[in-house]
Amino acid sequence: MSTETPGSLSTLDIRVYYEDTDAAGVVFYANYLKFFERGRTEWLRRLGVNQSELAAQHQRMFVVKRAQTHYMKPARFDDLLTIHSRITRLGRASIEFAQIATAQGETLCESTVEIVCVDTNSFRPAGLPPFLRTLLQKVQN
Repeated sequence: MSTETPGSLSTLDIRVYYEDTDAAGVVFYANYLKFFERGRTEWLRRLGVNQSELAAQHQRMFVVKRAQTHYMKPARFDDLLTIHSRITRLGRASIEFAQIATAQGETLCESTVEIVCVDTNSFRPAGLPPFLRTLLQKVQN
């Protein structure tokens, strides 16, 4: 289940599968970055932004520039996580997200992720397409 609320907040529920866990039976730390990626991708999809079309029609794609993550509590096999994603800064060619993974209302992991819009040919930073900037400004406010 996912929801949209004012202020650019989006949530996505993700079930922890056995493959997500390590030898200790908890979610492997790097998998939170995958969960956060899914949260951002599905949020964009619900806004009507198809990233494959963005690349094909506008020669733009997103890459992660920076991720700062703080782990507080472990998630385990079969837990239902909720990934909360919110834009905290919108730049000319970048978007910064605050993302939180929770389970049963408890915060397990927090991350600040900066993504950069790049040209698909040169991989150099490129401005967000005007339609996308306008859309993101609307949901940010």
